[in-house]
Amino acid sequence: MTHDHDLVLRPTEAQRAAALAPPPGRTGGDLVVETLCSLGANTVFGLPGRRALALFDAVGRSDLRFIGLRTENNAGFAADAYGRMTGEAVPLLLSAGPAALMALPALAEAAAASAPVVAICAQVPVAGLGGGRRGHLNELRDQSASFREVVKSVHSARTPSQIPSVIAEAWESALTAPPGPVYVEIPEDVLRDETVIPQVTGVDATPHELAPRPELTAVAAHWLENAARPVIIAGGGVIRSDAAGKLRLLAERVNAPVVTTYGGKGAFPWTHPLSLQSWLEDRHTTDFLEDADVLLVVGSGLGELSSNHHTFFPTGRVVQIEADLGKLESNHAALGIHADARLALQALLETVAEREDPTAPDRVRLLLTDIASRTTQAPSPDPFPAQASSSAPGQASDPEPAAGQASDPETQLRLLASIRAALPPRSPSFWDMTALSYRAWSAFDPKHPNTMHSAQGAGGPGYAFPAALGAAIAEPGTPVLAVSGDDGAMYAIAELATAVQHALDVTWLIVDDGDDDAPRETGAAPTRPDFAALAASFGVPATTTTPQSLRADLTKALKSPGPSLVLLHPRGARA
Repeated sequence: MTHDHDLVLRPTEAQRAAALAPPPGRTGGDLVVETLCSLGANTVFGLPGRRALALFDAVGRSDLRFIGLRTENNAGFAADAYGRMTGEAVPLLLSAGPAALMALPALAEAAAASAPVVAICAQVPVAGLGGGRRGHLNELRDQSASFREVVKSVHSARTPSQIPSVIAEAWESALTAPPGPVYVEIPEDVLRDETVIPQVTGVDATPHELAPRPELTAVAAHWLENAARPVIIAGGGVIRSDAAGKLRLLAERVNAPVVTTYGGKGAFPWTHPLSLQSWLEDRHTTDFLEDADVLLVVGSGLGELSSNHHTFFPTGRVVQIEADLGKLESNHAALGIHADARLALQALLETVAEREDPTAPDRVRLLLTDIASRTTQAPSPDPFPAQASSSAPGQASDPEPAAGQASDPETQLRLLASIRAALPPRSPSFWDMTALSYRAWSAFDPKHPNTMHSAQGAGGPGYAFPAALGAAIAEPGTPVLAVSGDDGAMYAIAELATAVQHALDVTWLIVDDGDDDAPRETGAAPTRPDFAALAASFGVPATTTTPQSLRADLTKALKSPGPSLVLLHPRGARA
């Protein structure tokens, strides 16, 4: 009798010939590249450095497309966006020591957003490992320790023969739900030295499926079909698992209103009769959610920004579907279903009966009408307040901002309407941590799933422009928008060179909303350059616009091939 575990894939004659006569001069770096190609990679991001030169030389000898950015952190942001847009694991190649550490903020964002980035970092030679303090350039006592609490998993190869298996293991980890960034380190001499190991072929790194337990989905289905006021919170897990269609079918079957988290924007149609949109920082939305007798949370841990800064306390039954085991019931007691959102929603669709409720769209419409009547009076939301407020948006204690400032709610909503009108429906947009973005988290209609992204997972600045470059690499021919404030733009300004080098169709909208006349805390209003002149020095077309001309200027820029910059002064031209 032959057992499945006895079956071995036999090499073809061509594979045997290649194995017996590998090309001369191959190194450990070539093993890395061959493994990546065998796994399906076609694009890598990174920044060359001394300890990783053998790896980058191998990339240069391959068919891989290398996208080099000007800082490691920006390369990480670009890889993050490429992974978000494609759903594929994406290699990020880095040197050792400070070069590797520079990418930590980007990997923290990738971890928060579950982006499958495979960071392959060089190390000092093998003899310098283990904390012996031999004085190698770029030496750290334990480089992997710096990444261990940031990434999903840590892997290391200490010999050439370990490289293919280690990278395949990391690749599988990055893609298995919940996806996320992983770290691989390989010493310089292992990358540099010649190897007699045959060319790498047939590497398998199929991610594991995370299916729900049927007894749990049976209970959840029973609760939903018998609920009086069911509501669904859809998080980023719905986007990552490509489950927006299944979410809509389930919501319509049980007539449950749906609100999306900021990371889940686009998971449910913005104008659907059951759509509560994304007004999570609104106290009345919080009350609506608390009133649900059954609350289905899909792909969200209900963290700070998804719970109105932890002021949300559900009173009914909670069902939480979450691929990250550590997030199950981490904030609220629930029927926790550890599963990929797509598989769990499919199981519910196969189980739950139809539930009639003609009043649900009316309740949704009343809440949205109420929000609309108060939103123009609301101050710009603060994603990280010192103490969360429980007041309604129209009851802020802060003084009303001067009309025309970017923090003025009416101005913000007009700007977002202009951006939405100019941006093609299927074009992705990337948003920095800035006042207009905070309003966009609630008020911007993404039109389609996986088309609006920001750094709200980890909250790091400077994300938007390098991430938009990564998206443009992932979807060539599609115009991409990046939105930054004047402070956040300074983190990414060097990547104008990258945009020009690769002729990427990215329009960068910089909202120069600094208020030079207002008293501000020390360091909060640094000197900023003439962004338009700076863009022109890189050969990037730049336009200075106003709120009144933003739509026309942005539309023109998005239709123009290659990179462009649109500089917006919400209060008029800067003196």
